[in-house]
Amino acid sequence: MAEPSSSSSIKIKSRTSPYVVICWIFAAMGGLMFGYDIGISGGVSAMDDFLLKFFPNVYARKLIAHEDNYCKYDDQMLQLFTSSLYLAALVSSFGASKACSVLGRRPTIRLASVFFVVAALISGLAPNKAVLIVGRILFGVGVGFGNESVPLFLSEVALPHRRGAVNIMFQLFVTIGILIANLVNFAVANIHPYGWRIALGLAGVPGLALFIGSFVIMETPSSLIERGHEAEGKQSLQKVRGVDDVEHELEQIKHASEQAKKVKHPFKKLMKRQSIPPLTISICVQIFQQFTGINAIMFYAPVLFQTMGFKNDGALLSAVITGVVNVVSTFVSIVAVDRLGRRKLLLQACVQMLICLVGSGVILELHLKSVGTLDNKLATIVVVLVCLFVMSFAWSWGPMGWLIPSEVFPMETRTAGFAFAVSTNMLLTFLIAQAFLSMMCHMRAGIFFFFAAWVVVMGVFVWFLIPETKGVAIDEMEERVWKVHPVWKRFMPRDDGKGAELT
Repeated sequence: MAEPSSSSSIKIKSRTSPYVVICWIFAAMGGLMFGYDIGISGGVSAMDDFLLKFFPNVYARKLIAHEDNYCKYDDQMLQLFTSSLYLAALVSSFGASKACSVLGRRPTIRLASVFFVVAALISGLAPNKAVLIVGRILFGVGVGFGNESVPLFLSEVALPHRRGAVNIMFQLFVTIGILIANLVNFAVANIHPYGWRIALGLAGVPGLALFIGSFVIMETPSSLIERGHEAEGKQSLQKVRGVDDVEHELEQIKHASEQAKKVKHPFKKLMKRQSIPPLTISICVQIFQQFTGINAIMFYAPVLFQTMGFKNDGALLSAVITGVVNVVSTFVSIVAVDRLGRRKLLLQACVQMLICLVGSGVILELHLKSVGTLDNKLATIVVVLVCLFVMSFAWSWGPMGWLIPSEVFPMETRTAGFAFAVSTNMLLTFLIAQAFLSMMCHMRAGIFFFFAAWVVVMGVFVWFLIPETKGVAIDEMEERVWKVHPVWKRFMPRDDGKGAELT
């Protein structure tokens, strides 16, 4: 049955073929790579064999009974093991932007998978700390290329009225990757002395899956037409839509491509006045996504639960539970994002996250001292609050952080603008990963209140500045979103009444 989009001003006909669904799944494997790394690093950091080999001072500190609960993992080099990946991803995202424009989305996805497989081999076989960090950096390059190309690919092959659900497949696979990593950590924790090597080496599996998938998926119509391959672009569009009659949408893409060709320096164009709304929102969404505190919790969930008094196995099991919650809740976003819209999910989550962060902070502030552990009942309550926090993030700020930046830029600045979003995400992820254990040592339970304050700021930002984009075709954003928004319309060029634009 043909499915015309009722939301777009241009009727887009389509049939969802099995092939296009396979393309979505294979491309979304890039999220599996990213998620596996997020989940694996925290669990490996809590393994005694890993600490003994690379961070013996941390291991010795961990064994001292009177050591401060909040500070026993405070070590800059241990944090660098986790955070170095994101610094590399930050830098590589700009190279990935160029690769997306010059080579296309599909070759960039393939490059991401190659970097990840090589990094997994180096990390799993690392004989010393220096080689271990090199492996992490290569992981970062893979993440930078994957996180740049995959969300763009998914947004460009999806229909406007399904774009949210299709794009969120990336975040869904991120959550599945985190869960798989937590399960692997739990399974190999007692395999001495090489459990950590197995955990790091298995990162090559999602990388290999993405590599295979890069030969199955097609290039996006927008990318082909943008690079001058109009006939191939039309064929790709027909495959994506599952129908032969694609002339209306093809003309729309060709027009956007012609406008894009007039822009010789897209990064310079991003500094122009009319690029401020999408650039500001894309950067701020990434900043806020990290300052929810989610990656601090997901990176260091086993460490965090050990701090609250769970033994090593119990901490890893608790991390598995949060991983399951993360995956299941992301399905809520897939179902709801194109029905309820982006704004409602973001605002609802701000309320839920605020309650969970404040509740966790109060319990830890009142009951977890420098030595000793939490009462079992209180520790269980904190785990429940953490799960509720993860739940709300998984259907809101997690997927929206990738969806919104991938859909708000016009073609001429799309890859450049999304590179800024990815690099901002990686920078903030690096800072949080590098600083969290030290912040926990110095701020103690106050770290939960720190993130809670940011959640309040996020809610205000969404209420006043983030427009609703559900159902709007990517290349119609300026006319249907930015030019009618009460704040951002001031940055848009005005028509002089004769068809010419005034700046």
